[in-house]
Amino acid sequence: MRSRFRSDRRLTARMGVTLFLLGLLYVAFIAALIVLLKSWVLVVVIVAAMLGAQYWFSDRVALFAMRGRPVEREEYPGLHGVVDRLCAMADMPKPVVAVSDMEMPNAFATGRNADHAVVCVTTGLLRRLERDELEGVLAHELAHVAHKDVAVITIASFLGVIAGLVVRFAFYSQLFGGGRRDQNTAVVLAAVMGVSAAVYALSFLLIRALSRYRELAADRAAALLTGRPSVLASALTKVSGDLARIPTKDLRTAQAFNAFYFTPALGREPNLARILSTHPSLEQRLEQLGRISAELGEPTAPGGA
Repeated sequence: MRSRFRSDRRLTARMGVTLFLLGLLYVAFIAALIVLLKSWVLVVVIVAAMLGAQYWFSDRVALFAMRGRPVEREEYPGLHGVVDRLCAMADMPKPVVAVSDMEMPNAFATGRNADHAVVCVTTGLLRRLERDELEGVLAHELAHVAHKDVAVITIASFLGVIAGLVVRFAFYSQLFGGGRRDQNTAVVLAAVMGVSAAVYALSFLLIRALSRYRELAADRAAALLTGRPSVLASALTKVSGDLARIPTKDLRTAQAFNAFYFTPALGREPNLARILSTHPSLEQRLEQLGRISAELGEPTAPGGA
């Protein structure tokens, strides 16, 4: 079913280019492993099994890791009411609504498609945001579902995961088994490590670039759906400011899921180069929302962003 979230041709194009490049990288990586390991059956079986597991169970893994749990309407009527309204506006199936008992204010969407999606918010977010701000955040997350971002990122990131595992396997194999192997085997393992490390680095950069753009696309889609970009900007500013006051040690567990969050669990603007970030900078996101607000002729809310 097609939702009423506006399609984003630039997002589609960037996803297409990124997935094409990742596909080339994937084929080259598998071919190299087959040549080096001389066992294409084993490689194909392992890769297919891990891809299937990651695709089908990503929602459960994310909820478990973030201590999220599905909640019924009776427990969180306001939250369900906002999701119901947005889904009706967007003409899309209602996802499972979940809550994570965490002080960190954030939200994320997960699941392989719109019929198997989960939208999760933290209790810290619910305590901090007004209803209209919460609506903006949830519209952003539903935009990810409508754009199939979760499935795309999950599949695209799979190659990097495999490459990272191969690097670790080859490294420990060399470290603990080097004395029992001949020189040819050592050369093969070194080659596997080199190829895998290169694949991991390239896929890492490609996924980061795609992730940053999908966040801007979700912001835009949410702003156009609700017609209130200034409210989304207010929520973004508030959440980012509160994250900056949370101790770094309390954010470490959450950082593995930064690519899925409304805003990254960094506590402050990252010092690393933008090319390594999963999200655009706060300034970029607010600047885009400001332009959309001007396009829509939205009146500035008193004291708003």
